[in-house]
Order: sequence, then C-alpha cells, then structure tokens
Amino acid sequence: MDKQEILLNAYRQILETVDDLTRPGVADTPKRAAKAMQFMTRGYDETLEEVVNGALFPTDNREMIIVQDIERYSLCEHHLLPFIGRCHVGYIPDGRVLGLSKVARIVDMFARRLQIQEQLTFQIANALNEVTGAKDIGVIIEAQHLCMMMRGVEKQNSKMKSSAMLGAFRDNPSTRAEFLNLLDR
Repeated sequence: MDKQEILLNAYRQILETVDDLTRPGVADTPKRAAKAMQFMTRGYDETLEEVVNGALFPTDNREMIIVQDIERYSLCEHHLLPFIGRCHVGYIPDGRVLGLSKVARIVDMFARRLQIQEQLTFQIANALNEVTGAKDIGVIIEAQHLCMMMRGVEKQNSKMKSSAMLGAFRDNPSTRAEFLNLLDR
C-alpha cells in the first residue's frame, strides 16, 4: 500500500467518526485531505543537497546578506494544526554565497515537516552553516499558531518569535544589532 492510500484510509476512518461520508460535501474529503497532507509534509521527501542543487558561488564578500520576509507554513507536530509566518535569514559569507532562491527553499524544506517553531529555527541555521560553511548566521521566525488560536487558550493576536544565532550573530553585539536593525527597515 502506498503513502497516498494509507493516508486516504486513515482520513476516511477519522472523518466517519465525526460526519457522514455519504454526504456530498464530505464524500471526497478523505481523498482531498490525504493529498493535502502529502503536500504539506513534502519536506520529508527532499534533501538539502537536492534543494541546493549546486547553487553555491565563490565570493570575497564578507558583508552581511539578509533574506527577509520569507513566507512559510508548517504543521505543529503536537496538534497537526498550521503555524504560519515569516522567516528572516542573515549570514556573513565565508568564501561562498548561496543562490537567493535556495535560502527560501531551505526554509520550505524544513517548514514542510511536522515541526515546532523552536526546532525549525535551528534547523535552518544549521543547514545554512552546513551548505555555505558560514559560521555567522542569524535566523528569526515569527508565526501565529492555530493550535493556540483555534483551540485551548484561543488567543487570536498572539505571535511567537524565535531566533537562532550562530557565531558573530550570537557573540558580537554589533553584528546582532546590525542584523536586527536591518530587519526593522
């Protein structure tokens, strides 16, 4: 049995406990939900090497590079509900720069796995370190968590921010300040 069929059967079983699957509006929902779950967790089917695809370029630049406001969507590993927000990535190259779109693709690869935001932040920073060799990396994620908005405490305007700072972003207050100031512009 393939992954799609397993998901289809699981969603069918879940949905028939809460609704009538012969009802026209939900008759095809298990199929749609299975397809959606595969799409939302496609990061498991990707590797860092495939995502980067050789898009590393030599450089003498030692100035900060920032990719800001990368939209990202994840599913909370605790409730399978989305957390949605933006990711900001900064790094100081150490001989190589990564193709611009690859930064966003790395964010997506890890975001499209069952996640907690804190871990996602460090996965992105560590992947950039692994790929580029850069030691100085900053990643900030801000997100709204539907598991906190739709259930439980039901706080509609809450937002979580997390950061992963490596090298000078962690140890040098002026590097950290430059990163944070550039994000505010």
